Amino acid sequence: MIDKRTLELILTDQRTEIDGRASEQLCHRAEEQLVDLSSTQAQVIIGVRRSGKSTLCYQALRRKGIKFAYVDFDDERLAKLHSDQLNDVLEILYKIYGDFECLFLDEIQNVEDWHLFVNRMLRMKMHIVVTGSNAKLLSGELATHLSGRSKEIPLFPFSFREYCAMKLVDVITKTTKGEAFRRAAFDEFLLQGGFPELLINKDHKSYVKDLVDNILTRDIEQRYKIQYKAAFKSLSHHLLNVSPTIVSAPELARTFRFKSEHTVRNYIDYLKQAYLLISIQKFSLKSKVRQTSEKVYAVDVAMMNQRDNAFAGENLGHRLETVVLTHLTRKCIIEGLDVYYLNERSGECDFVVCKNNRAVQAIQVSYDITAGKTRKREIDGLILAAKQTGCTDLLLLTDHEYGSEEVGGNTIKIQPVYDWSLELGL
Repeated sequence: MIDKRTLELILTDQRTEIDGRASEQLCHRAEEQLVDLSSTQAQVIIGVRRSGKSTLCYQALRRKGIKFAYVDFDDERLAKLHSDQLNDVLEILYKIYGDFECLFLDEIQNVEDWHLFVNRMLRMKMHIVVTGSNAKLLSGELATHLSGRSKEIPLFPFSFREYCAMKLVDVITKTTKGEAFRRAAFDEFLLQGGFPELLINKDHKSYVKDLVDNILTRDIEQRYKIQYKAAFKSLSHHLLNVSPTIVSAPELARTFRFKSEHTVRNYIDYLKQAYLLISIQKFSLKSKVRQTSEKVYAVDVAMMNQRDNAFAGENLGHRLETVVLTHLTRKCIIEGLDVYYLNERSGECDFVVCKNNRAVQAIQVSYDITAGKTRKREIDGLILAAKQTGCTDLLLLTDHEYGSEEVGGNTIKIQPVYDWSLELGL
């Protein structure tokens, strides 16, 4: 239990902290448009740790000019706060902020039975914005706890456009100088990744190592009471090392000596729920195939090699594919699309983007297509996708090459990833 005097001191400190953000250089995120502050639903921002969830909420509230009160439940001084004290928190917030129309609750899942308080606030017509470490704020829990009265908004680390905004790189001017600066920025982004704090933190390896350890230990092991901790961590780091990769539960069970494939599938599911990994399903008209065949990616390229004993190297092709997937995932969430991979005996295509039950675009990603064999393989994959799905919008993304090819009546556009990603407007 925490006495009211201490609570008031903590919440006053937090107000000073949040008010101080008004002078910071902050990046507007595309997901801000998804936050509906007039809704009767709780707006729940989830995503990997340190991806900027709190900043997104603050920006959305500030942009709308809404009077809000703020609590950060990740404050170690609130570690002993119980759910029956949340009304004390509300009372103190009114004392500190005066009247307000929105509650901004950061990492509230740290408090047991938090959903009862949020439900009561919603019944009182209070607007609610919630963030949380996603392994404790899962879709299933939200649906159960808030009885459908929540809107889930996933957030990822910075896109390339957002990275450029923070680095003050011009993304508009079509000059030699402008192109050169964007190319240089993308080379950095491809290796560094999009976690906001990596822009100011020089020790990238230590930062990413601590972040991954926190996710594995705090968000997964403690919550799910992982029995085989060492094997779970080995599996987690292995998947980050080899991503992107198609998951084979039987093979992973043998490699890490798990007694059942079910354990492997559970552990991978936990990694996805914590957004350490993101996955896409195999393109198929059969639901069973889509549900049982998945390909996993690191949520950000920073996690592919900035860890102890990673041995992943730069692997620019896989990094480029991962960047494309995270951009596509954000686009699909915002526009209501789905993304799959195509894998057949006769070939494969990295991504098939669908709207409802129709393929609208097929995308191949290859870092360098100057070798004739590589170029043919990538183009063959797109032609296969066109035949299998009926899609006519075919795109080959590279590191630096522009162009187009006509193959069998199909037009294939060739474009660098950095240029394509800026076109998305995300």
